[in-house]
Amino acid sequence: MQDFSLENGRIKINMKAIAIGEDLCVIISGGDSPHIGCVTLSVPRPSLADARVVSATTSLLNLVGHKDDEAARYVSHAISSRLNKNVVVTCGIHVDNITSEEIKVIMDLLKQLTDMLIQKYI
Repeated sequence: MQDFSLENGRIKINMKAIAIGEDLCVIISGGDSPHIGCVTLSVPRPSLADARVVSATTSLLNLVGHKDDEAARYVSHAISSRLNKNVVVTCGIHVDNITSEEIKVIMDLLKQLTDMLIQKYI
């Protein structure tokens, strides 16, 4: 299992990756009330623009009223495409009274965490 955390101001995000055979299960949590807000499944495939490049098809299940889908989709798709693996992501980040700037911080932290995780599996 790989376990990473990053923090910026009052935002702290944790990402855990568990290998299941050749596949990966990634758990993203953080904020004031971690939860399950969205689940994705990404399956690698040849890019539609260039068959020599690996891309992924990502399916998404979002709990009503949750806004974790953009974060989960990004992480799932990026990892699946870069590592050519099936990837499941569960994501739940809740920060009380979040600002639009803090939402950008969350996405920046997730991009850094995703890069860290990919580097461990390359």
